[in-house]
Amino acid sequence: MNPFKNKKGLGRGLSSLIGDTPNNQINNKVLISSLLKNKFQPRKIFDKDKLEELTNSIKERGIIQPIIVRKSNNENNKFEIIAGERRWLAAQNAGLHEVPVVEVEADDLKSLEFAIVENVQRNDLNPIEEAKGYKRLIDEFSYDHDKVGKFIGKSRSHVSNCLRLLSLPVDVIELVEKNLISQGHAKILVGLNNATVIAKKIIDKKMSVRQAENLIKILKSDYKKGSIKKDPNILELEKSLSDKIGLNVVIKNNKKNKGTLFFEYKDMDQLNRLISVIKSYY
Repeated sequence: MNPFKNKKGLGRGLSSLIGDTPNNQINNKVLISSLLKNKFQPRKIFDKDKLEELTNSIKERGIIQPIIVRKSNNENNKFEIIAGERRWLAAQNAGLHEVPVVEVEADDLKSLEFAIVENVQRNDLNPIEEAKGYKRLIDEFSYDHDKVGKFIGKSRSHVSNCLRLLSLPVDVIELVEKNLISQGHAKILVGLNNATVIAKKIIDKKMSVRQAENLIKILKSDYKKGSIKKDPNILELEKSLSDKIGLNVVIKNNKKNKGTLFFEYKDMDQLNRLISVIKSYY
């Protein structure tokens, strides 16, 4: 009997991937040392607390749901885990020597599909792991966004938005992987030149997504204001004053010809020289 036969939720689901062919059989138990990690496993980070909870559960009740495996192509008498790596790790922590498995026939594509389906069904992947899993389907197995969406039972836009997260700076991606910023925060940082700076502000100020959106709007508004082309006459006046007193000069002039005049000095000598110039006109 297929233990996943009644599983539902994703486009194809585990049951349709496993199938009910005679070649898919349940082995009572295999040595835990005969299992190998799935090279296509999208999940890289395992929550320590959840792993400990599963370890305690296995100590009390054993492994209820068998681990799905396929025969290793590289090592004799070994099996590669397709789905159930967390159960395998917890079983080791629990001190088990054998674990129940379901052996299936699966090529590399199906192995990756298995791993993605199981983790997405359980909401075990962080957004970056999920995106990397989709990217592998696209890069290595010629899926497109629409096909990935149909496969996992989500919209094409969900897939596209998820993949955009991979364009974030590496340090921001690491913050998402560590759950220091949410997927909602990450989405609004995509395409920003100062994504890293804003991400750190989000963490330091414990900003909600809405607060972060408002901050980005303010920064963009300030940038646009600063990028407005200055009146050539104002630019000429700034240069003239700067040449006269030897300091950087900035003039901010509004439409009513009101504004502010800034002098930039780098030390006390420059400040004293500026004061002397001003006093000379008293």
